[in-house]
Amino acid sequence: MSDSIPSVPLLPVEVLARRHALLSSIGFLILLPLGVLVTRYLRTFTARWWFGHWIIQFLISGPVIFAGWAYGHQTTMTLGTPNFMDIHQKIGVVLLILYLAQLVLGAVIHFFKTPSLFSGRRPPQNYLHAVLGLVILALAAYQVHYGLVTEWLLVAGGLHAIPQSAINAWMALIIVFWAMYAIGLALLPRQYRQERRAKIAGDSEIGLQSSKNGASHRV
Repeated sequence: MSDSIPSVPLLPVEVLARRHALLSSIGFLILLPLGVLVTRYLRTFTARWWFGHWIIQFLISGPVIFAGWAYGHQTTMTLGTPNFMDIHQKIGVVLLILYLAQLVLGAVIHFFKTPSLFSGRRPPQNYLHAVLGLVILALAAYQVHYGLVTEWLLVAGGLHAIPQSAINAWMALIIVFWAMYAIGLALLPRQYRQERRAKIAGDSEIGLQSSKNGASHRV
C-alpha cells in the first residue's frame, strides 16, 4: 500500500475512523498483551504480579478501549449507516462483551473462594480465564487487520490509503506477543514447582491470594 496523499486532508469521518483505529489497536494489541505478558513472566518471581496485571488490564486498558469504541460509534453515526451492518462492527461488539466478561471473570477468580471440590487444584474458571484471554487477543488481531485492509476502504472510499507501515506495525505486534508468550511458557515448570512447595508449606502466596478470603488466582 502507498502512503496517504499528502495534498488532500483527511475528511472528518476519516479523522474519527483513524482515532478509532489507533486507540483500539493500542488497547487490544499493545496494552492487553502487555498485561498478559506481565502475568506470564512475573508470576514466577513475585507474589504481587496480580496488581500489575489488574492495573494494566483494567485501569489503563479500559479507558483506551472504551474511547476507541466510542470513536467507532461516532464514525458510524457520521456515515449515517446502520449499526452492526458488517462483520467488523459485529466483531467489535463481541470483543467488547468478551473484554467485560473477562474482567468480571478475573475479579470473581481473585476475590471469591475456590470451592472445596477443587481444593489443591486449579478450578475450571481459571483455565477459562486463560483461554478466553488468548481468544480475545487472537480475535482482536483479526479485527484490526480487517479494519485496516477492508473497513477503511468502506469508510474512506479509497481517498486515502492505509500506509504500509501500519500493516508492518500490526504484523510486528502480533509476532512479538506470540513469540514472547511462547517463550514465557518455558517458565511453567518453575511456576508449578513453586506452587507445589507453597502447597506443602501451607503458603498460598505463590498463587497470589486475595487478602480478603485467601482465594487463589492462578492463570
